[in-house]
Amino acid sequence: MSLCFIEPQDAIRVIAESVGREARRQILGEVVRAWVDEIPESELESHYAKALADLDEHDLSLLAAWHASLEVGHPLPNREFVVNVFPSLGDHRREALKIAAGFRGEEAFEAGVGEDQAFDTVLPWLSEARCIELAKECLELYCWDRLGVDN
Repeated sequence: MSLCFIEPQDAIRVIAESVGREARRQILGEVVRAWVDEIPESELESHYAKALADLDEHDLSLLAAWHASLEVGHPLPNREFVVNVFPSLGDHRREALKIAAGFRGEEAFEAGVGEDQAFDTVLPWLSEARCIELAKECLELYCWDRLGVDN
């Protein structure tokens, strides 16, 4: 029997607050990817459209090029193209959403949107099992950060 005095979601937050900027960025990325994995299939397209809403032209170009690598059409770096080809991505739809959400998260991070706000948005949607898994990953990142990595 294990003793646990802190919930996994809270452990993720505490660890994120105790590490350097690069480790925080990685934790946030892992949390977003976990959230995408737990989105029901029927909601993927709407979340994808939301993730694209705030992306700049550079990010849209990168995303369109990624879509083209899957041979779903001639890449056009605009929202209409990437939204319209999304259903044709099949098994790659979650990966496309992870990329788009990652770009959006990076932009928010650079703009100074706090991790707390991102965690408040995403963590409640994760299952207990996924939060435990993420807390373990965060602990590894904590050790990585504390063992002298320059942040």
